[in-house]
Amino acid sequence: MTERTTIKLETKDGIALLTLNRPEVLNSINTALIADVREAVAEIAANDEARVLVITGAGRGFCAGADLAAQAARPEGMSVGQGVAHGMEIGFNPMMRELHELKKPIICAVNGTTAGGGVGLALVADIVIAAKSASFIQVFGPKLGLIPDLGTTWTLPRLVGRARALALTLTGDKLSAETAAEWGMIWKCVEDEKLMEEVMALAGKLAKGPTGAFAEIRKAIDVSGHNTFAAQLDYERITQGQMGDHPNFVEGVTAFLQKREAKFKP
Repeated sequence: MTERTTIKLETKDGIALLTLNRPEVLNSINTALIADVREAVAEIAANDEARVLVITGAGRGFCAGADLAAQAARPEGMSVGQGVAHGMEIGFNPMMRELHELKKPIICAVNGTTAGGGVGLALVADIVIAAKSASFIQVFGPKLGLIPDLGTTWTLPRLVGRARALALTLTGDKLSAETAAEWGMIWKCVEDEKLMEEVMALAGKLAKGPTGAFAEIRKAIDVSGHNTFAAQLDYERITQGQMGDHPNFVEGVTAFLQKREAKFKP
């Protein structure tokens, strides 16, 4: 167990469990939490024993977005808006890039209220499972006069389409976990008491898999958004050629032919 101020991190059986731990403010994001998450992600990236990352929140909420009551002081001479952009440049955005670029699967267990930037943090995961009582709220526009951030304007329309993304962000209406699952915004919605059981079972399955291949799958899905069909076929050909030389491919084929479970390396 690694002790930090705003999060808890525990790695066991190939699973790194990162819990946002500011329950008194619905795990809202401040500079300390950003620093702790970034440090934890770097630690997970360097740890071969950590094969999959699970992110969840302590208490009754997952993440309420930026901690508006504890904004960092902006450098002298900057306007309020410049200070906001500066905070994103040095903190929020690097954290999100490092999560997105982590070459290990990420599962998000949404255990309650998820608002503002918390939605972006949840959706950076490869697989999102939410408790039935959880909800997603886009507060930026109607409440703050801002655009969504933490990557939400990239992830949300890709998951639910332009019409639904616009309606959610323009109205700020609460989206239930059940509807989010129906729309394909998240993988599934489960009973509250089953959330961590479902998530950890899935994490255990992924922890036994070919971690590097999972990272390449994510990348292939991401680049398909701007590739033509022909270009994507070429991408698949080049990538398969590279991955076919990895010992995991030989192990996978051998295990399949021998009708046993494959034993993959990171």
